[in-house]
Formats: sequence, C-alpha cells, structure tokens
Amino acid sequence: MRTVDFDFVLPQELIAQHPSPERGQSRLLVLDRNLRRIEHKFFSDLADFLRAGDVLVLNDSRVIPARLRGTNATTGGGFEILLLEENEANDWWAMVRPGRNARIGTGINIVQPRSVREEAMVTAIVMEKNPEGHCRLRFSAGEDIKQWLEALGEVPLPPYIARGKDRLPEDKERYQTVFARNDGSVAAPTAGLHFTDALLDKIRKIGVTVCFVTLHVGPGTFLPVKAPELSGHNMHEERFALGEETVRAVNEAKKSSARVFAAGTTTVRVLESVAARNAGKLNVYTGKTSIFIFPPYQFKIVDALVTNFHLPCSTLLMLASAFATPGETRGREMMLNAYAEAIRERYRFYSYGDAMLII
Repeated sequence: MRTVDFDFVLPQELIAQHPSPERGQSRLLVLDRNLRRIEHKFFSDLADFLRAGDVLVLNDSRVIPARLRGTNATTGGGFEILLLEENEANDWWAMVRPGRNARIGTGINIVQPRSVREEAMVTAIVMEKNPEGHCRLRFSAGEDIKQWLEALGEVPLPPYIARGKDRLPEDKERYQTVFARNDGSVAAPTAGLHFTDALLDKIRKIGVTVCFVTLHVGPGTFLPVKAPELSGHNMHEERFALGEETVRAVNEAKKSSARVFAAGTTTVRVLESVAARNAGKLNVYTGKTSIFIFPPYQFKIVDALVTNFHLPCSTLLMLASAFATPGETRGREMMLNAYAEAIRERYRFYSYGDAMLII
C-alpha cells in the first residue's frame, strides 16, 4: 500500500494542547467493525463494552524526564539532549541537538535548575555516534544519572504540543498513566492516559482481568512514514517485556473465547510480536520489537482496541486501519471515514486528545 493513502487534513485547533480537565472525561468514539457503525460516548462508558471473562491489557511503562539541557564545556554553546536508551548505568544513547556540535570527545555540562543542590553537578562526554546521528553519552553523576533525572530533566512532550520555554506543572503528572511503574519511555502510551483508578476498579468488578505489558515508547512513535510504499519503511525498535501473569490470562481467554482488549498500539505490538514468534500463542518474553502492522494483517491475539486519534501517515494510524478490517485492506477507508466523523464532531486529536474504541 502507499503511504499517501493514510493522509488526511486536520484543523489545527483540533490538535489537543492540554489534557482534559479530568481523566475519564474524554470523549470516546466507538467503531463497530461488523456493523460499520459509529457511536459517540465518553471514556467513562468504556466499562459498558466489556463483560465478565474479558481481559484488558495495559502498557505500564513510565515516562522518564528524558529531556536535559546542557552547555558545551568548551564554547558555552547550548545543547538539548533527549535520552533514548540506557546501555548501563551512566551510559546512554541520546539525541543531541545541534548534532553538528556534538563531536566525539565533546564535554557537556548539564544545566541545573535553581532548586537543585550543588552536588547535583552532572557532566557528559560524547563517546561515539551511530549512523542515525545519535550520540552515546557517558555521564559523571555518581552511581547513576537516573537518580538525578527527576530534578534535572523535563517531561519530553511530543513536538506538536506547543510549550516553548514555559513548562506547565500539570504536564509532569498528567503525561503519565495512573498505572505507570516501569521507567523507560520517552513518550506516554497515550491510550492509557484516559484511565482512572476508579474506572479500572469498576472494570475489575465486572469480572474483567486487568493485566499489563511493558513497552518502552521511543521517539520513533512520532515519526511519519516517508517511504512511498509501506513495505519500504524502516520501523523503529522498542524494548518490551511480557510477564507470566499476562501470558496466562490472555492464553486462557483465547481458549475460552473471551475477548482480549488492548489499550494502545504499544500493547498490540507486544502481544502480536510474541504471538508471531510462538504460533499464535503467548509465552514469557523480554526483548525488542520492530513489528510494523499495516493492512492487510491478520491479528492473532487482540479482539478490541482502545486508541487515540493519530497523526496522518503514521505507523499508529496504519495499525488501527489494519485492525478495522483484519486480513483485508479496506480498513483504511473505514478508519479515515471514522476520522472524518471525529473531525466533524470536533474530537480532540493526538496525545492529549480523545479516544476511540474499535470493537
């Protein structure tokens, strides 16, 4: 399929710049794939579409304060650093801007907010660069730079959320799911942002099993597909872990014909990646995935998808389109028709936007 087939025009005012005042009060567009019918609900109504025996799977990765500010130790020039992946303590791959000034051997002094104690002085040295232009940084931060990230770092909001130099205190809390517990993401698994503890309790009381996977979301999630044909796109790789409790719950659900609801495309990528390796079943697994799901794709595990409204020409939109008509290519048309309805109804798009349930 062609990348351009997944393009659409979105009014700028529908790009959500701020979270909904309360979690759970976002709007929910429900797309019934079989009936080709759309309903307009609120996210708090999600429990009405679940039943006893179903399994709801969430991504419990936690966003780290991965954006750091620094200055060139020699020239004083400024740097912006986005931590990408930890190799070991104080050893990270990172995006450094401007990259042309981050030569191997360059020393960087990490900028300290006024509230940070003097002993938090942290420096970094550029050790190597990879073909993508990312820098391998060695930090001098005591035992581990991670102990200082909460004090020195910023929440790495997506580029389409305009903040400039003014950071909102609400972002640090709101750009995080209520069930986040495993540090590692540089972007939130945004479908999970809508859930509240109260809603999850209500879902459990129905008789639904709520369980978790961990996929650490990387910056590649924001990148549009630029290859003319989808088969030519080089998908980004992300680390994940699938544990025994979730494996058991999902495998039992599939045996009993109960449904598996995945909250977010990241959760789908974990479940379908492992199933593809294991003849359609899950097993405990820790590793990386670069799975690229686009129409036509036959899903092995996921029966219903909770997701946000995504960027044009993004891998996330392509996955949702594949899910709209599994094994067929007409899901693109169904999804873009649903998006057109969302635009007419003034739904909010992207990370802080409203949600969609495909069932």
